[in-house]
Parts: sequence; C-alpha cells; structure tokens
Amino acid sequence: MDLSKLRNFCIIAHIDHGKSTLADRMMELTGTVEKREMKSQLLDSMDLEREKGITIKLSPVSMRYRGYNLNLIDTPGHVDFSYEVSWSLQACEGAVLVVDATQGVQAQTLTNVYLAMEADLKIIPVLNKIDLPASDVPRVSAELINLLGCREDEIIQVSAKTGENVDKVLDAIIDRIPAPVGESDQPLRALIFDSYYDDYRGVVLYVRVVDGELPKGAGIHMMATRANALALEVGHLAPGMKSDKVLSTGEIGYIVTNLKTTREARVGDTVTLKTQVIYGAKDSGDVSYRDVRPLPGYKEVKPFVYAGFFPTSNEYYNALKEAVEKLSLSDSVLHYTPENSPVLGFGLRLGFLGLLHMDIVRERLEREYGLDLIVTNPSTSYQVCLTNGEEMEIESAAELPDRSKVASIAEPWIGGEIVAPSEYVGGIIQLVISKRGLQKNISYIGERAVIDFEAPMANLLTDFYDQLKSITSGYGSYNYDLLGYRVGDLVRVDFYVAGEMVSALSIMCHRSESQRLGREITKKLKEVIPRQQFAVSLQAGIGGKFIAREDISSYRKDVTVKIHTGDPDRRAKLLDKQKRGKKRMKRFGKVDIPADAFMVMLKRD
Repeated sequence: MDLSKLRNFCIIAHIDHGKSTLADRMMELTGTVEKREMKSQLLDSMDLEREKGITIKLSPVSMRYRGYNLNLIDTPGHVDFSYEVSWSLQACEGAVLVVDATQGVQAQTLTNVYLAMEADLKIIPVLNKIDLPASDVPRVSAELINLLGCREDEIIQVSAKTGENVDKVLDAIIDRIPAPVGESDQPLRALIFDSYYDDYRGVVLYVRVVDGELPKGAGIHMMATRANALALEVGHLAPGMKSDKVLSTGEIGYIVTNLKTTREARVGDTVTLKTQVIYGAKDSGDVSYRDVRPLPGYKEVKPFVYAGFFPTSNEYYNALKEAVEKLSLSDSVLHYTPENSPVLGFGLRLGFLGLLHMDIVRERLEREYGLDLIVTNPSTSYQVCLTNGEEMEIESAAELPDRSKVASIAEPWIGGEIVAPSEYVGGIIQLVISKRGLQKNISYIGERAVIDFEAPMANLLTDFYDQLKSITSGYGSYNYDLLGYRVGDLVRVDFYVAGEMVSALSIMCHRSESQRLGREITKKLKEVIPRQQFAVSLQAGIGGKFIAREDISSYRKDVTVKIHTGDPDRRAKLLDKQKRGKKRMKRFGKVDIPADAFMVMLKRD
C-alpha cells in the first residue's frame, strides 16, 4: 500500500464531549456505513456504553475519503482507561481533540492532550456542540488557544449531531496529519493496542503494523508474554471485520488468533513472526530474536482498587466464578482470587483499574449472567514491611498480619488534577485538605483554574468525585495518576456485631481518621442492621481497644399487661424473668447481617 495515501488518527476528549457522535458522522460522510445500518454511537457496541453515554472499549474503523485510507480509533474518555488511550495514541500520527463548546476544557481533556504531546502527535482542535444555545464559542476557543498555542483559524467549529463542518475535519486530517513511516522490508513489528476474547473465534488483537508485513496464516510471537499463536485471519474493520490477505506497514487492523485468553496478548506488547525467534536449550525458557527489537514503553498494568464479590446465596458461588472467568478472558487487567467470609460465605476478591471499571464489571455480571451480588467496600492495596525484614502486599484489611509483627505500612498516593471555574477554588482546596491531600500548584486557562494536588488513594475511593461535583455545581472534573507508595501511620479498624468480629467490614485508615470513621460506620450500621429480640452492640476497635459504640435496642413485649392487680412484686418478677430470657437469647442468638451493611462506606450522608 502507498503510505502517502494512509492516515492514522484517533479521537480524544473528556467523557461525554461527543467523540462517538463525531465518529458516526465521519462514517456516514465517507459512506463506510450505509444509512439504513446507521444508529447513534455505532462504535459503542455494549448496551452499558449507550446507556451511560460513555465509551468503555476503544473501536478502530477504516474509512475511504478523497482517495485516502483513514484509520480512526475511538478511544475511551474516562481516567480508568487511560492506559488503553496511551497505546491508541502510540498507534497513530495525529489526534482530533474534541472539546464541548458548552463546557470547555476539562480534566481528561488536559490529560489526553499531554499524552498526545508525549507521543508527538499532530493535534487538530475541534469545537463540538456549536448548535446548542448554551455554547460559548469565543470563551472555549480562547481556552484552546491558551492550552495548545494554536491559531484561532486552526480550530474547527462543528456540530457532530447535525453534521455541520464534519467534512472540514476530514479535510484537515488529510492535510495536517503526516503519513505513517515504517520499513516494509524489515522483520514484522506490530503494536497491540487492544485485544478481546470472542466466544467463537478466540482472542482477537487490534494492531498497528510498524515495520514489515503480516500474511494470513503466519505463526506469530508476543515478545513480552513469550506466547506463540497463529494468525488465522487478518484484515481491517469497516466497522465490521473485512478480511485481507496481508496487513502491511503503517496499517491498523485486526488479527484473529488461536489464543484462549487476553493474558497472553496484553495491550502494549509487540507482535513479531515466529520465524524471528531463537529458542535456547530445552525447558530453559531462554529466548532471543533475529534482527528485531520490541517496541518501547510496555509495562504490565496492575489493578489498585479491590472489592469482595459474594453471591447472595452460597449455591450461586460456582456461577459467579464461571462468570468472572469468562469476563477475565477479554479483560486482561481483571484480577481475581477466592475469598471466604464467616458471614458472607464463599466469594471472590476482584482487582480493578478504578471505581468506574468496578461499576462496569458489577453491572455486566448482574445483567449478562443474571447474578445477584453483595459487593464489599472497595479498598486499595497496601505494602506491609514486617519486623523480620520481609515485605508483602495486602489487598484487604483482613489480610494484615498481627500488629506486633508489622514494622511499617505504605499506602498508594495519587497525583491529581482538578479543572473547575476559578470561583470554586477555595471549596476545592478545603475538600482536598479534608482527604489528607496536599495542594501543590494552581494555574489558570482562561476563566478555569487547574489545581494540582497529591492525596492518598484510599481517601478518594468512595465519594470524592460526588463531593467535587456538588462543591463546583457540577462544573468540576478531575483526573489522576498513581505516584507510588508512601509509609504512613495506618491502622486497621475492626467492627464487632454482638461481640463477634466481622472481618469483611474491616478497613484500613490513618490513625488520625480512625475515631471519626469508627463512629460514622457504627452509626450507619445501626440504620441497616434490623432489631433483634435481644440488644445488639455495634463496636469499632483497633487491636482490641474499642473506639466507638452504638447499641440496637431489643424488641420488648410488655409482659406486665396481663397483671390486673397493682402488685409491684409481681410486676418486678415478670420483668426480671423477661430480662433473664433476653440475656440467654443474647448468648445463643445470631445476628443476621443484611447485604446493605457491607455497602455502608458507599452510603451517602
């Protein structure tokens, strides 16, 4: 293929700024999809994506326009999936930056711009939703000029909904974005920028061929995971699969493989031909390569939000395990281990990239597999250094060893960026400080403030985003990156129901916050645990020392109602008998803890 007639680009934007709608109009305008097959958000294949109005899985599509081949990648806009976005940018030479003319530059817009600049891409600024009465074109244009240092005439004003000026975007892609470069006579090197599992075909890889070419039926090798496979079919997406005989240098396309899980072909890995691999001695596992080097930048993504998933009844445990196994075939980051709780029975502890990722997995398990789930409070991972010098990583508070054996505990910290109108700066800084955060820097883009801060990950897990939205009247947005682990004065707060410790409720927190959290959670538990025939104590404690207590009073029948005389001795005798009965009940009575109790941390005040 003539490389000068090829353009690879992606669409980047903050969540809900109109990426997928713009992609729809482009496919319509280039005749890639016939009018009768067209539906809104065509590249968003999941029902969840359409309902929430967000892109979860990226989608590539090839289009023909003015004799050029345009390869588009529609990327997710949420911070949880920024690793995928970074590799989509590596697969392109240019990016169309979409900004909503009613909302202006947001946190994820900034992050995606920085990622695009790092990847040295040509950025085409596009102002979307100009047809809306609330759009403020001059203000948002000034923000874009400030951010990118571009000229006003370089910003294309479009309405993705009506299709106005979308042809100008396509012309700009051809005129401004450079053609791909690569060596077609060199050995094959292809970048995996996404992969998923198909029930009927196995693992399908989305790749960008950097050098060489890949014919159908060739043996392929993944350089990071050392897995071998067959390229059963290669081709491009338009947007359905269209098979080709060969994938050439510079092209974006798909490979259908005979692999059984995406863990063998991770995002960011390099694909080469099996003929380039030189194996060492048998069973040694040593591998070297002829004239081929892996593409730089690959790293293994680790989950850093964990939650326990339990079925409402133990008989559904196998169904949950099978469902999670199937989901993990196409989601290589989804990490799971079996977990057992005395109260909830058997379940799984799952690891996620963030809270949205967790929310999507939970909804998919409930919808696609018909499961009824109890999800425990989300937590993050901690690095524990023991007194004997050993180091271990724990994913839940229940795994923390005896405190006497622990030398130090380190928690993950994030570097965040909040973008909001400048009048809300005071409230935002107070919110950051209340989460044990440190405000580092404030800069301004037009009328918007950009606040850089650092904070412990655990404190932002539950309702930080909701609080930010309410403080900024819905105008604030934030984005974060993992900075690393920092040692702190961390303790495990345990919760006791009727004197019995419930390990699934235990949480890790900073000592300075332990009393407040203990009091808050026992109060919330009092609301959700039903009254019993006997009094129930709810206590919070650190290492056996109680720091908070609430009591649920028992149901009390009036046993004196049957006395017709005013004999006080008889009355006292009956009440004493009732008291002894309640005491005996308390000794043998079990408190049935409802599913709501495990979500108390997520309950809004």
